[in-house]
Amino acid sequence: MKLGSFTIGGQASYGLFMDGGVVDLARRLGANFPDLLALVQAGALGEAAGFGKEKPDHALSAITFLPLYARHADIYCCGRNYRDHVAEMGHAEAPSFPNLFMKTMGSLVGHEQPIVRPKVSDIFDYESELAVVIGRRGRHIAKERALDHVAGYTIFMDGSIRDWQQRTTDQGKNFRHTSSLGPWLVTPDAVPPPATWDGWRIQGRLNGQVMQSSTIGAMIHTIPDLIAYYSTMAELQPGDVIATGTPSGVGHGRKPPVYLKPGDVFEVEIDGVGVLRNPVVAE
Repeated sequence: MKLGSFTIGGQASYGLFMDGGVVDLARRLGANFPDLLALVQAGALGEAAGFGKEKPDHALSAITFLPLYARHADIYCCGRNYRDHVAEMGHAEAPSFPNLFMKTMGSLVGHEQPIVRPKVSDIFDYESELAVVIGRRGRHIAKERALDHVAGYTIFMDGSIRDWQQRTTDQGKNFRHTSSLGPWLVTPDAVPPPATWDGWRIQGRLNGQVMQSSTIGAMIHTIPDLIAYYSTMAELQPGDVIATGTPSGVGHGRKPPVYLKPGDVFEVEIDGVGVLRNPVVAE
């Protein structure tokens, strides 16, 4: 099941995505669950499943995708979580525990919406990532039970302003509209099971050329590791998002470097989840 947020006719809504369009769930469930975040927070994704055989209300071409939600949620991001990416960025050793930085909602756009190279820097890099959507509240979550807290998965493109990132990580990661999230949340039944994650493919493409290619199983710290670790600091809430890090092939690690420029299109594709695509524009 694929659930996402969008606007149509200037109004925010959310829906169930299928071949040929989207079933508008705000029309059907809005009295109790006004948006997708409310549906996730209530643990009520099953309420959407019954509409899977209905005719779509909107064609995909008629909607504007939002970055997963129309409202704020906490976004936890793990840096340096693939060994090949650690090496390409010049670090001698992989981190022994997960890194963490936070992402603001203002830094995000939705699928097919332009990401913006800021006027103060042209060192604008891409990072392709799987993101996990939390479905159950938890603190000090045991790694063995971590996947019980997952509502679904989505795609994250972590746009990085590398020169500002040298000041502090958060500064380089939070420029307005430099990253994207979506197109939708995919429930766990629709993605590969944990035993097959070594073959769960993630790929990043710049103007159609493959720049990043790896698998979810190549992470240093696994999805259960990240959920357990971050829950020792925070009480994870339904709707929170955990971005799991990027594999090698980023522009900053190439010789010569390759940075995003106006007119480019960057895509992230993850098996079972879909494709997140964004054109690049100048501020």
